[in-house]
Amino acid sequence: MSDDRPRTSTRDHQQLRERLTTWLGAHLQNPTVSEFVVPAANGMSSETILFGADWDDSSGARTSGRFVLRLPPDPGSEPVFPVYDMPRQFNVMRLVASRTDVAIPPTVWLEVDAGPLGAPFFVMERIDGVVPPDLMPYTFGDNWFFDADAADHVRLQQASIETLAKIHSIPASDPDAAFLVIDAPGDTALERHVNDQRAFYEWVAADGVRSPLIERAFAWLDENWPHTEGEPVVSWGDARVGNIMYRDFVPVAVLDWEMAGHGPREIDLAWMIFLHRFFQDLTEMMGMPGLPDFMRASEVAAAYEAASGYTPRDLQWFMLYAALRHAIVMFRITRRQIMFGEAEMPENPDHAFIHHPTLTAMIDGTYWAKL
Repeated sequence: MSDDRPRTSTRDHQQLRERLTTWLGAHLQNPTVSEFVVPAANGMSSETILFGADWDDSSGARTSGRFVLRLPPDPGSEPVFPVYDMPRQFNVMRLVASRTDVAIPPTVWLEVDAGPLGAPFFVMERIDGVVPPDLMPYTFGDNWFFDADAADHVRLQQASIETLAKIHSIPASDPDAAFLVIDAPGDTALERHVNDQRAFYEWVAADGVRSPLIERAFAWLDENWPHTEGEPVVSWGDARVGNIMYRDFVPVAVLDWEMAGHGPREIDLAWMIFLHRFFQDLTEMMGMPGLPDFMRASEVAAAYEAASGYTPRDLQWFMLYAALRHAIVMFRITRRQIMFGEAEMPENPDHAFIHHPTLTAMIDGTYWAKL
C-alpha cells in the first residue's frame, strides 16, 4: 500500500490566505494571518486549513487566536460528494454542543456568501490533540495508538462509544434538528438514508461504469430489511476514531460532520465498527496482526447499551450497509484518481474498492465468524 495520498485540492492557497485576511477585516480590527497550514492529513472531502490570526482588541492591545477554516473542496478537485452543505455542518456542530457535553470545537463564524473565498465556509477554534492515522492505517503499527497498551485501547474505545451515545441522545423529533432530515424518498429515516445512498451511487456511476457487487449489496439490504427500525436520532454520519482528536485517550474534538442526518443509532455504531474492520482486514491481508481486539462488535454493542440504555439490533445488517456505503465512496475516489492520472479503472469494476472481498463475504454470510 502506497502512502501517497490522492490529490485533495486544486486551490491556490496563497491567494486563499490573502482573501481570508481581507474577510477577517470585517470581523476583527487590523487582522493579520500569522500562519496558514494545510495539514498533510487533509481529507479528500471538505478542505481543512489551520491558521493563526492577530488583531487589535477593544482596548487597542494586540491579541491572537488559533483557528480552523473549513470549506468545501474546489470543484476542480472532482469532489467525493455531489453536495457540500457548510451551514448544515456548522449548525449540527452547534446543535450537538448546545444539547450535550460532547467535545465539539467552538464554532466562531459561518459565511454563507460564496464571494469572499469562492464558496461558503465556516471557522472554528483550533483544538490540540492526536488522531489515529489513516495513512498508514493505525492498525499497521508505528504510531501513538498502536503502541499504546491494551488498557489505553479500551479507554479510547469506551470514551468513543460514550461520545456516540451522547450524540444519539438528541432525538430526530427535536425541532432544532429538523434541518437534518435527509432529502430522499422514504417513509422512515432509514429508508431515506438508504435511498440517499442509492442516489449517491447513481451519481458516481453516471459515466456508465457500474459495480455489480454494489448493486447486489443494495438488493441484499432490501431482501433482509430490519423488522423493527429504532427511533431515529441525530446521526453523526462519519462516526469513526479517525474523526476524533484525543488527549490522554479521551476525545477533545469530534470532527467531520458533513454526513450528518437523521437515522437509527445503528448507522453510526456499525460505521464505527466497520471502519476499524476495514483497516484491520487490510492489515491481516498484509500478514500483520493489527489490533484484532479493538472495536469488537459484541463489546461495542454492550458498551453502547450500558452508556445509553438502548440495545443495538441488526448490527450485521448495518455493518453490511456500512461496507456498502464505504464501497460507493471508494468507487468515487478511484474515479478521482483516474481523472488526475493516479490510477486506472480495473477490468472488473468491483475491484475499484479494495474491500470487495469483505463485502462479498458479508453478503454470502461467511464474514461474521471472524468478529
